[in-house]
Amino acid sequence: MNAPTAKRHRIAVIAFDGITPFHLSVPGMVFRDAAFDLKICSPDPSPLRTTGGFDISVQHGLQTLSRADIVILPTWHDDCRPAPAALLEALKRAHKRGARIVGLCLGAFPLAEAGLLDGRSATTHWAYADALAERHPAVVVDREVLYVDDDVLTSAGVAAGLDCCLYLLRQLCGADAANQVARQLVVAPHRQGGQAQFIERPVPVSGSDDRFTQVLDWVNRHLADNHSIDALAARAAMSRRNFTRHFRDATGTSFKQWLLNQRVAHAQRLLESSDASIELVAQEAGFGSALSLRQHFRAVLLTSPSDYRRQFRAGAA
Repeated sequence: MNAPTAKRHRIAVIAFDGITPFHLSVPGMVFRDAAFDLKICSPDPSPLRTTGGFDISVQHGLQTLSRADIVILPTWHDDCRPAPAALLEALKRAHKRGARIVGLCLGAFPLAEAGLLDGRSATTHWAYADALAERHPAVVVDREVLYVDDDVLTSAGVAAGLDCCLYLLRQLCGADAANQVARQLVVAPHRQGGQAQFIERPVPVSGSDDRFTQVLDWVNRHLADNHSIDALAARAAMSRRNFTRHFRDATGTSFKQWLLNQRVAHAQRLLESSDASIELVAQEAGFGSALSLRQHFRAVLLTSPSDYRRQFRAGAA
């Protein structure tokens, strides 16, 4: 008897006439594994013009949304024009039957127009956040974060769209799968959604930045240890004040939040790849106790370590 075939996640990515090629490419770069059946669809007749100076041929219409597990609107027109009624109705029907809806960058505007963000937190590109809030007062617009998961997923600009898709990939296929894709794309494997949209210096380059980067790498190799800003500043040959400022500029978040994110991500990898007890995972990831791990897992991932391991292995099977 043959083993059952793993279910492929059906993803519908919505394109439109005048789309930016890079925005359209983001879901395809992340969800290109055999675990996904990704189709590009459009409410507009093919071929579609792009801002890149070339046309693209799209083989599928909005009926694709009726069979999709995940629907992604990777952006929208820069003038944030009203969406066609057919697209709004297709989005509403997909959400009503339980499909995961994702709006990257300006893609939040049609989702809000469809009423899918009413009463929910959402984000978009920082330059358009005020417009989203003014047009759709029922939406709780968070202007600062990279992405928001409040039943419907929304993200800030292009790079944040990658972060958001990697976050979704992590949910569907686990931390290792997301890390592999991130390495291939040469991007950070996991930036927490609450991280600031604007980072002054995201990539350290030389001199003291080399020491700073080495310190972060060292912390990642010693997550089970206790860490203080004073000790790390000394290791980087910086003052506490300079280290703190440098850390915020480079990562867009505080050291405490960054360390928590790294520990949660490491715990995810251990839960996926080993049969270690929850207590041992907690100690190896730096949480100290299973209770602390459960509390932080619940706060960050809205699940328990045991449920996460069970769900991941069921999905992998």
